[in-house]
Amino acid sequence: MKTSDFFYHLPKEFIAQHPVDPRDSSRLLVYDRANDLVEHRIFTQLVDLLKEDDLLVLNQTRVIRARLYGTKVPTGGKIELLLLREVEKGHWEAMVGGKGIKPGSKIQINAGPEGVIEKDLGRSLRQIHFRTSIEEVIEKTGAVPLPPYIHETLNEPERYQTIYAREIGSAAAPTAGLHFTPELLERIRGKGVRVTEVTLHIGLDTFAPVHEDDPRDHQIHTEWCQLTEAAAAEIRQTRLRGGRVIAVGTTSVRTLETAGLRSEDPQHIRPYEGPTDLYILPGFQFQVVDCLLTNFHLPESTLLMMVSAFTGREKILSLYQLAMRNKYRFYSFGDAMLLI
Repeated sequence: MKTSDFFYHLPKEFIAQHPVDPRDSSRLLVYDRANDLVEHRIFTQLVDLLKEDDLLVLNQTRVIRARLYGTKVPTGGKIELLLLREVEKGHWEAMVGGKGIKPGSKIQINAGPEGVIEKDLGRSLRQIHFRTSIEEVIEKTGAVPLPPYIHETLNEPERYQTIYAREIGSAAAPTAGLHFTPELLERIRGKGVRVTEVTLHIGLDTFAPVHEDDPRDHQIHTEWCQLTEAAAAEIRQTRLRGGRVIAVGTTSVRTLETAGLRSEDPQHIRPYEGPTDLYILPGFQFQVVDCLLTNFHLPESTLLMMVSAFTGREKILSLYQLAMRNKYRFYSFGDAMLLI
């Protein structure tokens, strides 16, 4: 297996720069794995593709306004931070842009507290200790951390949040969920489909490309996730009813499969709360997830490797080529794919 096996060329005009309106008017490529069939739909038609007794699993994480700006003390050199997670009170992991940012360096956040670099965690990742609370500064002056391939201004920051985002803690949105509207979820529930939530706070690996020639040499960082007893019970009941567990997004997949691996019997899944470093590559045996709703992912990314594990690398790459021929929009604000 090589990282280059997961490369494909995407002309920049396919990269969506803004979300569609309404959210559920995006396109939906449907692939039936058992019958090798493709359909082209609109996302609002998802309700027609779900069955009574299916279970839809949503990641309810909410993006923090994690992009902050400041200066290095005492030189005044400009810096940029992307806060990833609070390790303990006042101590944050962050991606840091700026020169000479090393342990012991002092930084001053614009209209905010002073901090000191505690640890160099590799590449641009640092651990920072803020001497006073930074939460208020995040809410007042922090910017939504849009991915670097989005160059247009997002006038409505809430469009980079799912409509069900509740638990604050992510450095990026679980973008497969951006397509849902309250009306669509109501129609889905009205059909008899159950809906439950998990939480995975998205961190470094959304931004970290795979640099190694062999993807198995890539080190994936941990993210915090939670599957509650209530959600686990919904999965167990879905199994008893003969329904399907449909993960909305790769983050829901990681949470569900992590809990499955930590259960004595994945078919009788137990709750889980804690870190996950689950790295899903082709050859992985899915124990919990039956269907996957996802967006189109970057070349040579861990997310593309995960969907390749679910459907097959060659098939996924051929579906991506088909999507380009049919003018689908790619990445965070792009269209969606349902793998059943």
